[in-house]
Amino acid sequence: MKSFYKLATLSLMMSALAAAVFAQDGPQTTLANLTEGQGVIQSSSNPSWDGLSEFVLIPGASLVGPSSTSTALYIGFIGGSEADIGNMVLYEVPRNGSTVLKATKVELGGTTSPSIVLTNTSTCPKQPVSVSNPCIVRLDTVKLALSPLDDYYLVIYFTLDTNNESIVALGQNVEQGALSGFYLYGDQTRVGVKGALPTNENTDQPPFFLAYVTNE
Repeated sequence: MKSFYKLATLSLMMSALAAAVFAQDGPQTTLANLTEGQGVIQSSSNPSWDGLSEFVLIPGASLVGPSSTSTALYIGFIGGSEADIGNMVLYEVPRNGSTVLKATKVELGGTTSPSIVLTNTSTCPKQPVSVSNPCIVRLDTVKLALSPLDDYYLVIYFTLDTNNESIVALGQNVEQGALSGFYLYGDQTRVGVKGALPTNENTDQPPFFLAYVTNE
């Protein structure tokens, strides 16, 4: 029954995402997953996110579906009132490597350091945000084609403040799909090209925030 609930929740979320795309004016594009995402599960291991950076690995080997010149990243919350982000970046590294080939800024509303008000119905229509009412936030489209020859890390740094002490991420899902990750203290979003990303022994853990990677 739990597996059915998770699959049904995931199907409903992707249907809602597709509906949002089709509702937009202008030329319409078919929404497609670029890699296997994750559904919703209440996690008992959510840390206090103030001052932490989460790394989420998007393996090049996991890329499926149509090729795309742009990438949309969706992050999810199931608790809290406001998430204050200090910076977001998408690192490109060699397959199974850690040397940065390219660092692309990731934005929401045109800024890399947004505050996401989870009590705002414009951002999270179903209130209050919870496991049964997860808030899925689509970050601004990144003008980048993901290559199966490389790997990618989405890194989000949460500022050191009281708001981030109470936010709860959508993961971790035991049925994690292709995404995995870990978190470290401090702002880890400033590594330059040819720099080395930090490593962590728990890189095979399900991610917390990143839920979907799509073409739109």
